[in-house]
Amino acid sequence: MRAGRVLVAAVALAAAMIASACGNSDPLAAKGDCTSDALIVGSANFPESETVANIYTEVLRINGFNVDTKFDIGSREAYIPALRQCAISLIPEYTGNLLQYLDKDATATAAPEVNAALTKALGDDLAIATPAPGEDSDAVVVTRATADKWNLKSIADLAPHSAEVKFAAMAEFAQRPGGLPGLKKNYGLDITDANFVPIADGGGPATVRALVEGQVTAADIFTTSPAIAQNNLVVLADPKHNFAAQNVVPLFNAAKKSDKAVAVLDAVSAKLTTTELISLNTAVSGDAKIEPKAAALAWITAQGLNSPIG
Repeated sequence: MRAGRVLVAAVALAAAMIASACGNSDPLAAKGDCTSDALIVGSANFPESETVANIYTEVLRINGFNVDTKFDIGSREAYIPALRQCAISLIPEYTGNLLQYLDKDATATAAPEVNAALTKALGDDLAIATPAPGEDSDAVVVTRATADKWNLKSIADLAPHSAEVKFAAMAEFAQRPGGLPGLKKNYGLDITDANFVPIADGGGPATVRALVEGQVTAADIFTTSPAIAQNNLVVLADPKHNFAAQNVVPLFNAAKKSDKAVAVLDAVSAKLTTTELISLNTAVSGDAKIEPKAAALAWITAQGLNSPIG
């Protein structure tokens, strides 16, 4: 779970209640025109989502679509209802987290199983295009020094050192199935309560600093974080798919999905690898601090997507 999503969800729900009490003044609460040819691209409230949403927006425009935007909406508790109401037409999503949102009992973690289960969970009012190869998933990350010292390649290699491992992650990581319980079940990595260090930034700067400075031995950091390359950190392989696949995927209101829009966004997704996501995040959230739209436009040109497809 990304930093602040629990808090954002609570804020979004509170805001929705206030809006309801004020006569549904929230524009996202109003039903949009599901029959219009125009598309409204939304984004969640973190830079990667806004950057990918800008890519979708600009490439759709290049291919003749009339596109508007509603970015920085918030959490799924805000944007999924907006999508169902056609207040937005589509939004970048992540396969594993979307599956868990739609089906709380889902257990699939490997990409093929996640995609199959997600297709069934969408129902009649939501639809997806083809997931990108790029994903932004949880990962067990260590420093290069630790990886070299213990010859670490995968999470299983860390298990024999469990007693020495201090592990940093969001507080809920201690209980959720893909967190400490999953690491123990799948790999034998047994982190005691005393060796678990809760840090409430979702693998952000405080978590990275604790890892780099040696306050912790390993940490849960997202795979597209620029900090991994910037600090020469090592992502340990997860061959048993403890962490659910989180491939980026365009999520539509089903009425707004068309063959042409899917063809355009499939062309985008085909080029949106994890490496490219890292590059985009580095441009936006790294030292350069490039605006998401500018980063999106530069990427579109570099990928040859700045002219109509087909």
